[in-house]
Amino acid sequence: MPERGRTVRQQDGAIAAAAAPIPPVSPVSQVPLSQVPPVPPAGTRRSVGLLVTLILGGLTAVPPLSMDMYLPALPEVTDALHASAATVQLTLTACLAGMALGQLVVGPMSDRWGRRRPLIAGLLVYILATAVCAVAPTIELLVAFRLLQGLAGAAGIVIARAVVRDLYDGVAMARFFSTLMLISGVAPIVAPLIGGQVLRITDWRGVFHVLTVIGIVLTAVVWRFLPETLPPARRHDGGTLEALRTMRGLLADRVFTGYMLAGGFAFAALFAYISASPFVIQEIYGASPQTYSILFGVNSVGLVIVGQINGKVLVGRVSLDKVLAVGLAVITLASAALLLMSAGAFGEVGLVPIAVGLFVLMSAMSLCMPNTNALALMRTRHSAGSASALLGTSSFLVGAIATPLVGVAGEHTAVPMAVVQLVCSLVAAGCFTALCRPWRNQADVLTDALTEAKGAGS
Repeated sequence: MPERGRTVRQQDGAIAAAAAPIPPVSPVSQVPLSQVPPVPPAGTRRSVGLLVTLILGGLTAVPPLSMDMYLPALPEVTDALHASAATVQLTLTACLAGMALGQLVVGPMSDRWGRRRPLIAGLLVYILATAVCAVAPTIELLVAFRLLQGLAGAAGIVIARAVVRDLYDGVAMARFFSTLMLISGVAPIVAPLIGGQVLRITDWRGVFHVLTVIGIVLTAVVWRFLPETLPPARRHDGGTLEALRTMRGLLADRVFTGYMLAGGFAFAALFAYISASPFVIQEIYGASPQTYSILFGVNSVGLVIVGQINGKVLVGRVSLDKVLAVGLAVITLASAALLLMSAGAFGEVGLVPIAVGLFVLMSAMSLCMPNTNALALMRTRHSAGSASALLGTSSFLVGAIATPLVGVAGEHTAVPMAVVQLVCSLVAAGCFTALCRPWRNQADVLTDALTEAKGAGS
């Protein structure tokens, strides 16, 4: 199918040649001149259709659907399979680890064979693994197939992000990521609600039956309507070694690595909430699965609203680095407040103050996740699949490591959750500050651009 055009690219600090007049430097990003893609001809710029946007949003919704529909059932799985809470939380860890590792495989595959074939193959395996989860007789088998479910579900995450990089750049890419957050943000709103209602009429296995049907529908829609966005001329012919060299080159970029780690640890703070909140809300504060689902949905509404403020109001007007810095500061403060409340620094607190703290933390994620993705992907013109794989893998891998830590002190305290969240947010802020160096002023960027332009001219 014909390749869709790109939107107008942002060329921050770009200089056509050393002798050419110097255009103003945009405060949105600080991308070296050598890494800024050329602007496509005006006649090739077309916006992405609504249907493709919805499909990409559906693909990015696979992780929250796979995780959040299952959350209200965690206490029931603990009883049904005669396992401890820490063991049942391994089903979350396995899914996260699978999504992390799967992206390392699928990302380079999509750079070599295009976006459609690896995506459809991954969705088919996802359907099979989810169906087996629905009939798993033991906790060990459930953990194993949750791992496979995550490995296969990684295809939707990494390829959706790579497709966005195929079609967009700069500010337009950041805005599109915020649009995807609006669509995929509906998933964490409705997923626990659906999960809670499913538990009214059936047991926890019914959740996986519903996920199987969702996978079948999404696969059919992708097969019929999602076009190929990576033409053969832009694909990589190299094998595993070439993919590893590409990833090594990306990791050698200090700023790319900084955004990757900042986004990964912020994501881990979010998943500490996701994995611990069923026990915190239901076991410690005595809420029902339905009440928990409503609270989770309210938090997801905050995620969506702030995401739209980011995409519609802030992006293009305020530096992405500044917006990201504010987001990291807010999740750090929210985590510190949750730790103080959980540790009893303010005496006995009820559900409402804890719920407010979690709402603020989750909402601020919309200032972090879209912007770290956009800022990192701006630094790579080629190998969007491999870059997307590294971004996703780091997020899910750190999340998988953080998830079991929230249950180390048992089911009756929220202190481990808050500690993990605070540590992750502090590390995210440290990586952003030390590696991305957002304080670099425009004079530094302009000097770098002049130097690169002179080097290119010689």
